[in-house]
Amino acid sequence: MSSVAVLTQETFNAHRSGLLPEQAAVAGPSAGEDEEALPTYKEAFPPLPEKAAQPEGTQETSSAWASKIRPLKSSIITQVFHVPLEERKYKDINQFGEGDQAKVCVDIMHKTGAHLELSLAKDQGLSIMVSGKLDAVMKARKEIVSRLQTQASASVGIPKEHHRFVIGKNGEKLQELELKTATKIQIPRPDDPSNQIKISGTKEGLEKAKHEILLISAEQDKRAVERVNIEKVYHPFITGAYNKLVGEMMQETGARINVPPQSVNKTEIVITGEKEQVALAVTKIKKVYEDKKKNTTTIAVEVKKSQHKYVIGPKGNTLQEILDRTGVSVEIPPSDSSSETVILRGEPDRLGQALTEVYAKVHLPCEDWARTWQRSLNKLKVHIEFTEGEDKITLEGPTKDVQIVQGQIEAMVTDLVSRMDYAEISVDPKFHRHLIGKGGVNINRIKEVHKVTVRIPPDNEKSNLIRIEGDPQGVQEAKKELLELASRMENERTKDLIIEQRFHRAIIGQKGEKIKEVRDKFPEVIINFPDPAQKSDIVQLRGPRTEVEKCSKFMNKIVAEMVENSYSVSVPIFKQFHRNIIGKGGSNIKKIREETNTKIDLPAENSNSEMIVITGKKANCEAARTRILAIQKDLANISEVDVSIPSKLHNSLIGSKGRLVRSIMEECGGVHIHFPTEGSGIDKVTIRGPAEEVEKAKQQLLALAEEKQTKSHTVELHAKPEYHKFLIGKGGGNIRKVRDSTGARIIFPTPEDKDQELITVVGTEEAVRDAQKELEELIKSLDNVVEDTMNVDPKHHRYFVARRGQVLRDLADEYGGVMVSFPRTASQSDKVTLKGAKECVEAAKKRMQEIVEDLDAQVTMECVIPQKFHRSIMGPKGSRIQQITRDHNVQIKFPEREDPQEAPVQENGEADGEVKEPVDPNAPKKCDVIIISGRKERCEAAIEALKALVPVTIEVEVPFELHRYIIGQKGSGIRKMMEDFEVNIQVPAPEQQSDKIAITGLASLLDRAKEGLLERVKELQAEQEDRALRSFKLTITVDPKYHPKIIGRKGAIITNIRTEHDVNIQFPEKNDENQDQITITGYEHKAIAARDAIQAIVDELEEMISEDITLDSRVHARIIGARGKGIRKIMDEFKVDLRFPQSGAADPNLVTVTGRPELVDEAIDHLLNLEEEYMADVVENEAKMAYMRPSGSSAAAADEQRGPSKGFVVREAPWATANEKAPDMSSSEDFPSFGAPVATKASPWGPKRF
Repeated sequence: MSSVAVLTQETFNAHRSGLLPEQAAVAGPSAGEDEEALPTYKEAFPPLPEKAAQPEGTQETSSAWASKIRPLKSSIITQVFHVPLEERKYKDINQFGEGDQAKVCVDIMHKTGAHLELSLAKDQGLSIMVSGKLDAVMKARKEIVSRLQTQASASVGIPKEHHRFVIGKNGEKLQELELKTATKIQIPRPDDPSNQIKISGTKEGLEKAKHEILLISAEQDKRAVERVNIEKVYHPFITGAYNKLVGEMMQETGARINVPPQSVNKTEIVITGEKEQVALAVTKIKKVYEDKKKNTTTIAVEVKKSQHKYVIGPKGNTLQEILDRTGVSVEIPPSDSSSETVILRGEPDRLGQALTEVYAKVHLPCEDWARTWQRSLNKLKVHIEFTEGEDKITLEGPTKDVQIVQGQIEAMVTDLVSRMDYAEISVDPKFHRHLIGKGGVNINRIKEVHKVTVRIPPDNEKSNLIRIEGDPQGVQEAKKELLELASRMENERTKDLIIEQRFHRAIIGQKGEKIKEVRDKFPEVIINFPDPAQKSDIVQLRGPRTEVEKCSKFMNKIVAEMVENSYSVSVPIFKQFHRNIIGKGGSNIKKIREETNTKIDLPAENSNSEMIVITGKKANCEAARTRILAIQKDLANISEVDVSIPSKLHNSLIGSKGRLVRSIMEECGGVHIHFPTEGSGIDKVTIRGPAEEVEKAKQQLLALAEEKQTKSHTVELHAKPEYHKFLIGKGGGNIRKVRDSTGARIIFPTPEDKDQELITVVGTEEAVRDAQKELEELIKSLDNVVEDTMNVDPKHHRYFVARRGQVLRDLADEYGGVMVSFPRTASQSDKVTLKGAKECVEAAKKRMQEIVEDLDAQVTMECVIPQKFHRSIMGPKGSRIQQITRDHNVQIKFPEREDPQEAPVQENGEADGEVKEPVDPNAPKKCDVIIISGRKERCEAAIEALKALVPVTIEVEVPFELHRYIIGQKGSGIRKMMEDFEVNIQVPAPEQQSDKIAITGLASLLDRAKEGLLERVKELQAEQEDRALRSFKLTITVDPKYHPKIIGRKGAIITNIRTEHDVNIQFPEKNDENQDQITITGYEHKAIAARDAIQAIVDELEEMISEDITLDSRVHARIIGARGKGIRKIMDEFKVDLRFPQSGAADPNLVTVTGRPELVDEAIDHLLNLEEEYMADVVENEAKMAYMRPSGSSAAAADEQRGPSKGFVVREAPWATANEKAPDMSSSEDFPSFGAPVATKASPWGPKRF
């Protein structure tokens, strides 16, 4: 390998001072004569040893100046790989460390995370030292082999069925092999008939991989595989019911038996395992097959295709059940076959019982069952006839045969009557699917629990008769449960809510949290959201009528809030101004958010988007938008131009997903083009940006608008204005469907338009034609709408139209979009108009009459509650009062708050000499009176509910010293308790020294809060007691000289004692008087145990002895080792303590050994042996130094005679091979100073890199 010489300043000075005067001469005949006395380069700098083969790719290095160094045990390992010259991929020696080879090495290091070092050996082979974690080194090794070493290839042939064992589960075995052998292994595909596995890699890797693959194959050769062809119909007898028989066979033989499932049309049974095991299993299978083939017979029964599922049962359980009970296999024709014949195969004496089982499952008519049974008894020549409508069976035939058949039939009848009963119930067919449940879950549960069979007629029979058969008690229980289910369903109601799909995810919430709250609030209501892929707006509610109504109102309220708060506007702001919008530490954006009550989202820094999205109420969003635009306007000279373009062209100018307008904005230097909201009818389009670019964008936009206008096709339709809302639909649903299906834009007249019947359709000719056709059909369908009127007292009109017509909206939602029109307030008319489908109008009319009756029966009642409790009664955002209003269907009005600082108003003026009437002191204050309106009984219930919300105060006795712990750090403890128990807890001021804590809240919550507070007190008292127990102190007297030993290296021993005994151990400070006192604090028993542990260490230390030995100081450094590794190893091995003398000690050779007597002796022997070994090296080195260094007497004279030094000179140095001179020590080129510019100079070491 090539060697690198490192010449430090110290070694240079040492060599320089050791040169003889003759060797240091600059010129003269003596220089030539003494040249032979100069050391050679190899003598001065011995090369590292050649690479020796070491196991596992490791190597030990030794040198002339160093002994063997033991490797450190670390997670970082180092391996050396050698690539011979003939196998190197890159052989250009002049470019070592450069070119493609260097790039490959850097790439390998990046890929694997390992560190690579390359060097050239004398034979020009490549040595690569790889360091890193084990997996990184193994990956790097594979990369090195494949990319730096020429590849060989070979093939190995093993049986095709063994290939999967080479691959392993999920290819893990193959990956492991490739890493282990540093090869690439290619296994032929399953459809490839070849059995040859190809291996590529190094010669060594090829041999290893071949060996491993052949080992895997040899292991599999010990196993056998046998395939037995058995007719499919006999497979159930081999597997047994529930696979019991085949399981027993596998357990007995130890072989693996694979029987194809009934759904797979294969007759081959595969047995694998050891050869003897496979042979035994094959024998058993064939025996079962031959026995069943000889002794079984078959009967066939016709069963309707729709009833086959009852014979099969859930997951084939019924077939297994019949096979288990009777030993008879039931063969069902495939589902794609039209055959209705079910075949029973088994021993003759078991077929009757199996047929009965099948009959019970499918409810086969008695005549069919009897005919089937008669066919099975045709050998007896008996004719069986069932008399229709009578409980009589007629048998005809030979007397002996008739008696046999009669006995068998009577036995069957007796068996059926004794253990079976039946019942029939009538349930409306529309509820049948609910009785069955999703996936049959309801009906299967009833069958399983009550051990009965239930026959629900198929939909095509349109029958309402359900038949239950089975155990008499089970039949009655199942009948009762089914009737209860049916009764509950009759009282259920299904309602469809139209909620825009964009709100569905928000209503459901993250991980369904929000919809779970709604479901918990209305547990009896089933809420079904449509699949997102369907893009449907219909949310279905199902459950009891009243609960569905409540849930519907609640969800409509949620949606109304979402609609109000989901208005969104996008503001284009140039990217460079986004940081100004945010402000320092987010101060600007935070202020805008808080003051406008909006949500403002900015694009990510790495995004190209310039849009800032503002969400919230419309007015708030506009205010936030104005403020953000004002900030941009202040920061830059931005020009803004308004262009008038007909609103009907806006959509076509924007283009699909905004592509068209985006291309204009990008082309014109990133200007922003803002179109008005769709449907607003505004023609103004705003362009904002640098002045020149704005003008350019304006011209392009106008040109594009003109082009669109000339090619656009328009059609006009007429429809009555009152039809327009029906055509548009709720939330624009109807008209959106027409737009989506045709692509045409439909424009309805605004209130300002003269012709209120005109509907305009804009788009391509084809799109307009399709839209016109659909609209005409819709208009025609509206002609079937009926109109009706009813009388409602004008005093009640306000109730219907209040809160933006919420009651009317609820009516429209509930009764199919009925339109209810009330007369204007000034007209004083009581005529109300209803319009819609006839049935919907009638239902809405009836509901309105009920509401009017409630309003007529309305009363007003007063509830006196002190004003100070009003806020807590209302709850957060008025939630509690809203709940009472909904629950009791009343209206609640709270009084105005009284200002305590406001002076009383003088009424009737005292100046006029009139005296005010005395105020009744018992009369309630106006500010305390809450007005409730509604039906009398509902008002009374609401008053009770309000009074129940009045907070109550109780006092709990808590020791004063615990108060600060209950309050917690910065009030966190008491805050958590108030949140958990929903009460207010008042702790008295510290100066009061009171033990009373006041709890204020609802009466229903106080007991729980009191219990929680007392529980906390118990915990704190227990903690106090525990602290007292933990504060037990113990003192132990220990000689200070033992303290370091008790503490241990880096505190390891004392930390272990502290942790083990859970105590605190305090050693004396330097200035303490009692330097021998160690204090232990903790539980008493643990402190005593820790004391005993320390005393045990002290006792052990007192048994130790110390001996002084003399070791030559010249070997001390070798014994101590680098960073003390050597001495630590000796101390750990012999369990002793070694003390070496400090510099300047009286006796530099004196070493102290402390420990147990026997261990001290062993350690001393070991040290003396090391001294002897190392002294040999010291003597040898001193002999060499004597050769290099002049004698002490002539050193001074030599210094005087020595002229300017040439430095340390050697012969046959690498730099002298090209007739070059040795490096000049005084040259700034050869030895530049840091930072000085240096001219490049060719060097045998290759180009210089700084």
